[in-house]
Amino acid sequence: MASNSAMSLLLMFAFVGVCMGDVYKVGDSAGWTADGHVNYKKWSATKFFCVGDIIVFEYNKEYDNVVRVTHKNFNACNGTAPYATYATGNDSFTIKNPGHYYFISTVPGHCRAGQKVDIRAPGSLSPPDVGPSPTPSEWPSPAPSPTKSGSSHHSTTKLWLSMGVALLLCVFGIA
Repeated sequence: MASNSAMSLLLMFAFVGVCMGDVYKVGDSAGWTADGHVNYKKWSATKFFCVGDIIVFEYNKEYDNVVRVTHKNFNACNGTAPYATYATGNDSFTIKNPGHYYFISTVPGHCRAGQKVDIRAPGSLSPPDVGPSPTPSEWPSPAPSPTKSGSSHHSTTKLWLSMGVALLLCVFGIA
């Protein structure tokens, strides 16, 4: 019995370490913009979002907005039936459930120019699949440090902790 309690406690602490309510600024230092210098698909693919994380959109409210839409409307750059519309220039969205969250700009031409982001918060402890590993010739050059509370080291820590939890679940026959 004691070992089961200890295991439960260890798993609880590991899970808390995996998802701590991080704050992510969309587009890092560039923010939410249509200037074409931010690839929001790549930006979101390099993050491990969890329930409790806060997504921050910073932009010039005179020239832009943020609209949460369905997957279909995300693909079509259609903001006519939004879940929510934000227009303050400094908007936050808290991930309350696992799933996909789709955001676009509805300023004419912005979404089609790439100002849209798909935030994926998995329902499990493992990070989302980001596709095949690149070959050495495809490795990107080092990127600047992200503007996120904690730093990119924290995302790596979350990955290692989630892998450790999965290993413990397998070792103790829980999974």
